[in-house]
Amino acid sequence: MRRQTASPLVAGLSLPLPKSVADHLSPSRVAVMGLVALVMLIVAFPLLWMISTSLKPGAEVLAWPPYFLPKSPTLDNFHRLFTETNFLTYFKNSVLCAAFSTFCAIVIGTMGGYSLTRFRYWGREKIAMMSLLTYMFPPIVLIIPFFVFFRTLGLTNSYLGLILAYVSFSLPFSVWLLRAFFLSIPLELEEAAMVDGANRFQAIVHVVMPLALPGIIATSIFTFIVAWNDYLFARILMGQEELKTIPVGVQDFFNMAVIDWGLIMAAGMMITIPALIFFVSSQKYLIEGWGTGAVKG
Repeated sequence: MRRQTASPLVAGLSLPLPKSVADHLSPSRVAVMGLVALVMLIVAFPLLWMISTSLKPGAEVLAWPPYFLPKSPTLDNFHRLFTETNFLTYFKNSVLCAAFSTFCAIVIGTMGGYSLTRFRYWGREKIAMMSLLTYMFPPIVLIIPFFVFFRTLGLTNSYLGLILAYVSFSLPFSVWLLRAFFLSIPLELEEAAMVDGANRFQAIVHVVMPLALPGIIATSIFTFIVAWNDYLFARILMGQEELKTIPVGVQDFFNMAVIDWGLIMAAGMMITIPALIFFVSSQKYLIEGWGTGAVKG
């Protein structure tokens, strides 16, 4: 009697799954992935709701029961935001103050971080610790001394005053971060460049800075977001309408006789987009920067 054999296809179906596939489909892994997906949905839901509401006409915004997807999507909220409010002025002020404060903090912080890692002088470790200690004071504790000091100097209601406030607040932590990044760069590379004929400035520009670039960009993102999202300093130091930044201007939308949620959500979208673009475009450097800074510090 001839022995029958199963076809390769049928036989293959009876084989156990490879170990790697079985591990990926294990109940514990599926449960963890489901939990992660749930947390991501919870975190992203406010942003998704803001996007949805910004595209709804006024009647749909206040509809009950509320629904997620707009039935008649419209850009009317954005049109009114740009034509009926001073949002573009607020946007210009925020970009100006955040960009200049980031530039100043990074330039000064880079020099400070480099000095704390490359030059030997008394008290440098204490200076590094003190720079971080000053960052531990909450802004609400410092705002009154800031206001009195800046009013004495005539820097209230001026871009310069707000930029200096942002720089003074973000600089200590920027110095601390950049110090950690410079510590991760071997001193021997810089010394080798100087042995080959480069002076210190050339060694910094051509050797140290390219290696420290991820850390500098990571610190820039931190500084920019701190200035971009600030409400307290901008509210206290900038009282004139034409000098208000986005957080202050949007908060004033809540003081209207009727709160226009569609307008507020459209403003929230416009606030989020620049920071999101800045973060996504620099994400590679941000990850490299945090990883490098974690080596030493």
